[in-house]
Amino acid sequence: MTRTYLDHNATTPLNSEAASAIADALPLFGNPSSVHDEGRRARKAIETARDAVARMVGARPDAVVFTSGATEANNALMTAAMASGLPLFVSAVEHLSVLEPVESYPHLVVLPVDLEGRVDVGALETLLPEPEDEPRPSAPRFFASVMLANNETGAIQPVSEIAKRVHARGGMLHCDAVQAAGKVPVEIEALGADFLTFSAHKFGGPKGVGALVRRADTPWPVPPLIAGGGQERRVRAGTENVLGIIGMGAAATAIGTRLTSVPRMKAMRDRLEDAVLRDCENVSVFSRSAERLANTSCFAVPGLSAETAVIGCDLKGVSIGSGSACSSGKVAPSHVLEAMGAGAGFSASAVRISLGPETAEADIDRFIAVWREVYERFNERRDCAA
Repeated sequence: MTRTYLDHNATTPLNSEAASAIADALPLFGNPSSVHDEGRRARKAIETARDAVARMVGARPDAVVFTSGATEANNALMTAAMASGLPLFVSAVEHLSVLEPVESYPHLVVLPVDLEGRVDVGALETLLPEPEDEPRPSAPRFFASVMLANNETGAIQPVSEIAKRVHARGGMLHCDAVQAAGKVPVEIEALGADFLTFSAHKFGGPKGVGALVRRADTPWPVPPLIAGGGQERRVRAGTENVLGIIGMGAAATAIGTRLTSVPRMKAMRDRLEDAVLRDCENVSVFSRSAERLANTSCFAVPGLSAETAVIGCDLKGVSIGSGSACSSGKVAPSHVLEAMGAGAGFSASAVRISLGPETAEADIDRFIAVWREVYERFNERRDCAA
């Protein structure tokens, strides 16, 4: 069976640039911390990749720390924020790698979102600490974490406006940019975020590697992510994942190519949604009125469980995702949709379609046909039960 893959927000196929770079680097076995020729070759490859990731977001190369992925980087920043004992402001729709580490923190403030899943900047100002008469330039008064684009709905947050208000009140801002990379331009100075986090496999790179990127002149507030060595400027000890880092650098270099496919993905996504809205009764498309990623559609038909829909599509050769948070293969109601005010019937029924540069018009046609079958079977069962 020829399969149709429409779950690019979960992971993307390894692009040709990253695959070639990794294959070419397979003979590169030296330890990057060694001073001999083999070690220097590996070190040069890592620093070339670091330059590429820095260019991708307009940062300095020395502000890029490679990690095992954004989950590690997000956890490290949240742990550092809690260790400071300062107030922590986190949006209700963040990824669980941000929310779960801080759920018991006594100084946590969860920022509510509107019905489209966006943080209200005006409401944010009322929650942040009042401005100080004499700001402390070197010590933040609080930390905040707001993602750039939501992994479930695609909703894009007004990060630059949030950053201005956070900095005006003396705070630091972390922005999880995992889903935005390769789908919208990401520029750290324009966003105003103090820290960005990324996972390579979300934009054509390999799994198991990511980056924590610091804005110019922002101090590192974190203790070593891993202690026991001087790697990554003593921020993360351990011999580097050389092949993964090389692949991430190649994917970062090719990011412009991914961005050129955005208008085409938007047209296909809109056609898909038009068909779903035409064919289904009582369907809701989430964040449809908000600025959102061009490749992402999250919708629900109450009563049609997300698990049933995902399995039904999979059996017909179409891979889609659930709008719910998944853990160990189990589908649970989405905390994102619940924060947006969706009822339990919607949050447990949401599916997510996410396109990539490789997606073709024929893939959209196939999904529409398969989804129609899944929905018709759901209607038949509902009619029999009535």
